[in-house]
Amino acid sequence: MQAARAMGAILARNGIRLVYGGGKTGLMGALADGALECGGEVVGIIIPGMNIDALAHRGISRMVVASTIHERKARMHQLAEGYVALPGGLGTLDELFETLTWAQIGEHYRPVGLLNVNGYFDQLLLMLDRAEKEHFVFSEHRQALLTGENPEALLEAMAVYQPPLDAVRRWMRQA
Repeated sequence: MQAARAMGAILARNGIRLVYGGGKTGLMGALADGALECGGEVVGIIIPGMNIDALAHRGISRMVVASTIHERKARMHQLAEGYVALPGGLGTLDELFETLTWAQIGEHYRPVGLLNVNGYFDQLLLMLDRAEKEHFVFSEHRQALLTGENPEALLEAMAVYQPPLDAVRRWMRQA
């Protein structure tokens, strides 16, 4: 919770708008609260089934209600300048890998990062290292997934990110 709140705070202090799932509970809520406490702009993208008082954050700058989860993802993609995954479950992993796949095929050239709090993503990173070693993932695409153990380190890495344009072109030719 502390890392999520700190992530929101550092985004706000750096003038970076937070676009997220619109929730008020768990890490999503802590992330939004951290940004709001530091005067940040927070935009939530939520589906109708989750847009209820028990789940939706009513104190954010703007809430967009998307009719489906696919529309929600597309809208978040349109508004994002970069992507950060915090520790989470299936939804987090789904959105992370979809975002990485979109980067791999050139749908976007934005940085993608993992806030690897307390080594949460260590096993996932080992799996990706194995996928690279066994030639399922180009090295450039594997290295394009940025990681940081704290928000400051992750944002620093994302600020200097250079997309692997040659790998995108090479992958698309070989597909």
